Amino acid sequence: MSKYKIINDPVHGFITITDPLVFQIIEHNCFQRLRRISQMGLANYVYPGTQHTRFHHALGAMHLMQEAISTLKLKDVAITAEEEQAALCAILLHDIGHGPYSHTLEYVMTGDVHHEFLSLLIMQQLNNEFNGKLDLAIKIFKGEYEKEFLHQLVSSQLDVDRLDYLARDSFFSGVYEGRISTERIINMLNVVDNQLVVEEKGLYSIEKYIISRRLMYWQVYLHKAAIGAEQILVNIIKRAKYLVQNKQLTVPSSPLNYFLQQNFTKNDFIKNPELLNQYTLLDDFDVMLSIKEWTTCNDRILAYLSKCIINRILFKIKIKDKEFATEDISLKRKKIANEFGLTEQEAEYLVLTGEITNTAYSRQQNGIQILTKSGKVKDVAKVSEQLRGKILRKTVKKYYFAYPKHADERQATLH
Repeated sequence: MSKYKIINDPVHGFITITDPLVFQIIEHNCFQRLRRISQMGLANYVYPGTQHTRFHHALGAMHLMQEAISTLKLKDVAITAEEEQAALCAILLHDIGHGPYSHTLEYVMTGDVHHEFLSLLIMQQLNNEFNGKLDLAIKIFKGEYEKEFLHQLVSSQLDVDRLDYLARDSFFSGVYEGRISTERIINMLNVVDNQLVVEEKGLYSIEKYIISRRLMYWQVYLHKAAIGAEQILVNIIKRAKYLVQNKQLTVPSSPLNYFLQQNFTKNDFIKNPELLNQYTLLDDFDVMLSIKEWTTCNDRILAYLSKCIINRILFKIKIKDKEFATEDISLKRKKIANEFGLTEQEAEYLVLTGEITNTAYSRQQNGIQILTKSGKVKDVAKVSEQLRGKILRKTVKKYYFAYPKHADERQATLH
């Protein structure tokens, strides 16, 4: 790399890349794959502007890590050039393990294997390619390095990951309630006793950050129409998996077919390197290509659900604070089964139920620490008037119930 590179980002402006290793990672096919992984699942079915990808987000988070490290250095926090490079690599690769449509299909495609586990495996694979140059980055990512604040910048309740996705998702969705002052927050960062803290002057910005996070979850991430669309997508993959494993369906995408043929565990990924290689070939395009093909498949359930996604025919969805009565769900399932000519077991693919939760801030999960003017470090919940009450610290749980809307819509798509 003979000179630095500049990327023009719509959220943060110019992102400058000066480190050769960082540039090598960005150029790697595993990282380029993130261009084909949507950041927000099917949120674009509600907010058409949310077409951005994990590639955008990773670059943005890396930029904010650069800004945070520069700020801490100006405040005489000791950070070596090696540590800075490692922190940049760690945040750049923190989402490398995400699968198609990010969180939407996380536990459908790969069972109980979390994307962070896969991110670590891919980082270790890249580390072998780069002759151990990612050793320190992996330690920081895992929280095993002595300077804990570097890990907190990667993963905590005030990390550069969250700072970027809130700013980015707010920008692309057009939901201004999610706007936060990333520059102000980063400039208020400091380190005390190896822990990341926020100077008290930045308290109001932190309050705004926490409130914005709560609002973005209700208004965007947990929007009922987006939930409905994503659950249809989940059931498409579940149905396809069942049909593939029973030799009743062909899959036009080889990587997707590989993961539908059987259920994999963490041990499978550890023991079989080829499995991880196949995973890094899988992206949104494989899923959507297959769904387009399945709109004309012989299985009526899969064809119907596929047409719903392709043509944006969303289910009617209800959300409330209490669980829906089992009898109501059972009656709806029987009615749908009768109208569609399905068994009740098959009708489960068309009657969607589940729960959603929203926690704006938790003191138990690596809480945000405020450096007060007196020099003491306190949890933000003890300093902020907004957070002293339990409203913003309470985990709110709601329940959803979704099913096909109208008979005319069903007849138009179910053949």
